[in-house]
Amino acid sequence: MVATLTGRGRSRRTIRGPWVTPGTDHTGKIDLRLLAPGRRHEIEVAFEDEHGRRGESADLSFTTADRGRGSQSFVWTGDTAGQGWGINPDLGGYVAYRAMHATRPDFFIHCGDTIYADGPIEASVTVPDGQVWRNLVIPEVSDVAQTLAEFRGRHRYNHLDGNLRAMYADVPVIAQWDDHETTNNWYPGEVLEDPRYDRERRVDVLARYAKRAWWEWQPISNGQDRRDGQRIHRRVSRGRHLDVFCLDMRTFKDPNTPGLEQRRTSLIGDEQVRWLARELKRSTATWKVISADLPLGIVVPDGDAQESLANADDGAPLGKEIELAWLLREIKHVPGVVWITADVHYCAAHHYSPERAAFTDFAPFWEFVAGPINAGTFGPNEMDGTFGPRVDFVKSADHPNQSPRGGNQFFGHADIADDGTLTVTLRDAQGTVLYTRELSPER
Repeated sequence: MVATLTGRGRSRRTIRGPWVTPGTDHTGKIDLRLLAPGRRHEIEVAFEDEHGRRGESADLSFTTADRGRGSQSFVWTGDTAGQGWGINPDLGGYVAYRAMHATRPDFFIHCGDTIYADGPIEASVTVPDGQVWRNLVIPEVSDVAQTLAEFRGRHRYNHLDGNLRAMYADVPVIAQWDDHETTNNWYPGEVLEDPRYDRERRVDVLARYAKRAWWEWQPISNGQDRRDGQRIHRRVSRGRHLDVFCLDMRTFKDPNTPGLEQRRTSLIGDEQVRWLARELKRSTATWKVISADLPLGIVVPDGDAQESLANADDGAPLGKEIELAWLLREIKHVPGVVWITADVHYCAAHHYSPERAAFTDFAPFWEFVAGPINAGTFGPNEMDGTFGPRVDFVKSADHPNQSPRGGNQFFGHADIADDGTLTVTLRDAQGTVLYTRELSPER
C-alpha cells in the first residue's frame, strides 16, 4: 500500500505503507505526519505488489487545521445500518451521508454504532404502510456477527455505499464505538441469553472480535493503551479554537443493573475520567468538545435495568451518575465545554444548569444530540433531572422504528468562526436546518 502526496508546486512525495493481506481483511493504514497546517492536501492511495506493479488506486483529499485563524466546521452523527435498514438502492443508498458531505465540513465525528453487528439485514422489509424497503445484502449481514469474519463483513458492507465512500475520501473521520459494534447494550463480562447467539455467547470474546474489525476499518492510529495498544478515548487538537475529546463508554462500563445503585459505578472508568478532567484543564482551545457515545441526561432502559448514565431518578447522583458529578465538579471552571452525542436515534438540544438540578456543583453547559444517519428513528425519551437538563429542542420519529425513507435522519453541524463564535445546527437527511444555537466564546 502506497500514498503519494502532492505538495506546493506540484511536488510529489511517496510513502510506502504496510502489506495488505487477508490477515488485515485487506485493509491497511499509512500514517501521514509533518503535514503543513491550514492546507488542502491531495493524496493518491494505491495498492502495489511485491514487484512494484500498481493495482487499484483512489484519490483522496483533506484539510489540516489552521493554527492561526482557527475557523473550521465539522459534522457529527451516529447509528449506521441499524434495525435492518441497510443500503437501499431505490433511494440512492445512505443519502444522509451525501447531505453531510454537501456542507463541506473539515472533518466528521462518528459518535458510535458505526455498524450494527447484532442486526441482520434482509433483502426486503415490508413497512407498516405496505411499502417494501429493499436492501443490498451480502452473506455477512444475514445473521448476528459471532466470528471475526462476520464483524469484518459488517464494516465492508457499509463501505459498499457510494455516498459514504465519497465522503470518506474527502473528509477526515474521527470514529468512536458504542454498543452495536459488538451487541446491543453490552458491558464487559456479560454472557448473552439471546438465542440467536448459538456459537458464541461471551461478550468479552465478541467484543475482542468487534474491536479488531473496527480498528482495521476505521482511520485511527494505534494508541498507547497498555492492555492491547489500542486506546479509543483520545484528544484531537484542531487549532487554537478547538480540541475534541473522544470518549469510550463501553470498555470500562459496569453492568446494567435494575434499581438505584448507591455506590459509585463506572461508565467512563476511573482512569479515563481522570484523563479527561486533566486534559480539559490543560486545553487552551476556545472550545472543548466532548464527543460521547452515550447521552448524559436521557433515560435509556435496558429491559428492567438502565443502559444509560441516567438512572431515571431526579435526586442526588447515584451509581454511574456519581462519576459524572465528580467530573463536572472538577471542570467547573474550565470554559468552553460542549458535549455532543448520538445513540438515541433522534435529535435534541439540552441545556444543563445547577439552578434546575439536584446536584449543583457545576457550571452550565450544552449537550447536542444527533442521529441516526441510516437506521430506525425513535424517541423522544424521558429526561433525568439530576443535572438539571432543559430540553431546548427535539425532533423524533413519526412512529417507532421509522425507516430512513421517512426523512427523520439527523446530523449535527458545528461552525467555528475566526473570532471563536460557535454555531451549532441540527439538520435532517436532506440537510435542512431544524435548529440553531449560537455560542459566544468566554473572554
